[in-house]
Amino acid sequence: MESTQGEYFVVKAKDNGVQVIGLTRGLDTKFHHTEKLDKGEVMIAQFTDHTSAVKIRGKAIVMTKYGTLDTEE
Repeated sequence: MESTQGEYFVVKAKDNGVQVIGLTRGLDTKFHHTEKLDKGEVMIAQFTDHTSAVKIRGKAIVMTKYGTLDTEE
């Protein structure tokens, strides 16, 4: 299985107030970081030793090496 650690992803906000929420790695998954994006803002992020998952709340486009996702679809 290919390692996802260090892998980048891009989030582009389609509306104001999009939240990008980082979740911790380990036995207990917890929220550890939140960013709020406004319409047109772009965030480039990466999975790390501390971040195992990301939750996106709001209207956004998410781009990864696996493809592009629209949160409205």
